Amino acid sequence: MKKLVYALVGPTASGKTSLSLRLAREIGGEILCMDSMQIYRGMDIGTAKPTAEERAQAPHHLLDVADPAEPFSVTQYTALARPLLESIGAPILVGGTGFYLRGLSQPMDYGFVRGDPAIRERYEAMAAAEGVQAVHDRLRAMDPVTADRLHPNDLRRVVRALEVYELTGTRFSDQKLPDPEEVPWRFCLFALDWPRDVLYRRIDARVDVMMADGLLDEVRRLLDSGVPADAQAMQGIGYKELIPVLQDGAPLSEAVELIKRRSRNYAKRQLTWFRADERIHWIAMPEGRTMEQAYDEMMNTIKMKA
Repeated sequence: MKKLVYALVGPTASGKTSLSLRLAREIGGEILCMDSMQIYRGMDIGTAKPTAEERAQAPHHLLDVADPAEPFSVTQYTALARPLLESIGAPILVGGTGFYLRGLSQPMDYGFVRGDPAIRERYEAMAAAEGVQAVHDRLRAMDPVTADRLHPNDLRRVVRALEVYELTGTRFSDQKLPDPEEVPWRFCLFALDWPRDVLYRRIDARVDVMMADGLLDEVRRLLDSGVPADAQAMQGIGYKELIPVLQDGAPLSEAVELIKRRSRNYAKRQLTWFRADERIHWIAMPEGRTMEQAYDEMMNTIKMKA
């Protein structure tokens, strides 16, 4: 039987960290960051990175592995994460970066054509800047048959189809698409399903805490240390909005409201992405339900899957 990999996924501010810490204590697990911002050194407050106290509760991996002045790709992440999934007895992926989960839970190469990291990274950057729909639209222009078969959120396969087309000049329509089960792990995925208005209040409250904890000073330190304002890391929500405050004297209150709005919009995109993944067990969080009850539901589901 394949090794079981646990994962807490879902939108920002949904409670992934607290559930993952308790799960890690329960099963003796180790946590692997699956967040495209928490990988960067020196970016702690704006990424809601686990605190020193939280890290003391369970071993953590893939935090602070990248220089914020340098770009970091899905390919680089999977190269670091895959050996850890192999070596850790009870790995627990925690984060809301769907690209990373997709990279880990599907084969690295599709079809007979060898991959080209430069092409993949170009389309991944396009998805990050313009959204996955823009990449899917590009595929539709080149290979409408494959585009009809693939959901826009299935970025890895969409990019692979584009990659094959660019490398060979032929469409991907006749290629056999791999099944996620071809990877060497079984994934047990969970997400907390909050009412939308509750989730948005949680997001707004988190932004207020970040500002009180010194997010503006964190952005200032990063810029003063030489991280370019246009670096990939500085395009993260919570950072790019505060740069004009520091460099151009833009109103802080307006920047904070923009962070909240963009964070809510990001959460909506995350929900769309993860809703398309039928493997995820969604734990409903109606009014009055406690995290203790959510944890009990998660553990009961795990026992059935073990």
